[in-house]
Amino acid sequence: MDTFNRVLDKIRSGLLNEDTWATFGEGAIRIILILIVSGILIKIVRSAIHKSFEIRMKMPLRVSERRESTLVKLLDNVVTYAIYFIALMMILSALTIDVKALLAGAGIVGLAVGFGAQNLVKDVITGFFIILEDQFSVGDHIRVDMFEGTVESIGLRTTKIKSWTGELHILPNGSINQVTNFSLNNSSAVVDVGIAYEEDIDKAEAVIKELLEKMPEQYEDLVKAPELQGIQNFGPSEVTLRIVFETKPMKHFSIARIIRKEVKTALDQHGIEIPFPRLVMYSRNEQESPTGERGKA
Repeated sequence: MDTFNRVLDKIRSGLLNEDTWATFGEGAIRIILILIVSGILIKIVRSAIHKSFEIRMKMPLRVSERRESTLVKLLDNVVTYAIYFIALMMILSALTIDVKALLAGAGIVGLAVGFGAQNLVKDVITGFFIILEDQFSVGDHIRVDMFEGTVESIGLRTTKIKSWTGELHILPNGSINQVTNFSLNNSSAVVDVGIAYEEDIDKAEAVIKELLEKMPEQYEDLVKAPELQGIQNFGPSEVTLRIVFETKPMKHFSIARIIRKEVKTALDQHGIEIPFPRLVMYSRNEQESPTGERGKA
C-alpha cells in the first residue's frame, strides 16, 4: 500500500511540475513544426520536379513523354518517402530517443530481415530495371500473363494495371517475367467486307478505294490510307474483300469500327448490296394441279 501511494505521489508531483509541462509543450510544438515543414517541403520539391520536366518537354532534346511521366511519379514517391523518413528521425530526437543507437540497431535487424525478405528485394531490383530499361511506362497498354490493361503507376515494388472493365491489378515487380507492350509501335488491323455474288466486284472495289483514300484527312489516328488488298475469300453467299490499315498505338479498334460504318454507307449510296443470310425452302413432294400442270406445294 505504501508503494502504491509513493507511485501516486510521484505521478502527482510530475503532473504538477511546471518543468515537465514545459518540456512536453516544447516537444509537441517541435513535432508539429516538423510535420508542417515536412509537408511544405514535399510540395515545394514535387513542384520543382514537375516544373523541371515541363521545361524538358519544351526542349528539342528530351526523352519520350511516356518515360518522363513515369519518372515524375517515381521521383514524387522517392521524395515523399525520404522527407518523411527524415521527419520521423527528427521527431524521435525531439522525444529524447537516441536516434544513432536506433539506426545502428535497425541496421542489424535490417540485415537479418533481408535474408528473409528476398522477394521484397527481388521486387525492388526488378522495378529498378523496368524503369531503367524503359520496358513500359505509365499510360502504356500492356499484357502481363493473364492481366491486360493500362499502366496506372510504376513503383520500385509494385506495378498497377487497370483493365478496360475497371479492375485495378497490383502486381509485385518480381512476378513480372514477360511483358507485351502494345503502345510502343503503331497498331495494324484488318477489316473484311462481304459483297454479294450478284454485284459488280470491280465497281465495289472502286467505291471502297475512293473512300479509303480520303480517310486519313478525316481521322488523324490513321498513319496512312487504308489499303484494299482484294478478294480474301469466297463465302457461302458473299465475296470477302480485305482492308488492311495502320493506326497510332491502340487506336485500331476505334478506326476499324469507323471503317466498317463508312464502307457500309458508301456501298449503300452506290446500290451495292452487302449480303445477309438467306434460306430457300423446296418441297420434295409434287402434286398434280387441277389444270394438269405439276406445281410445287
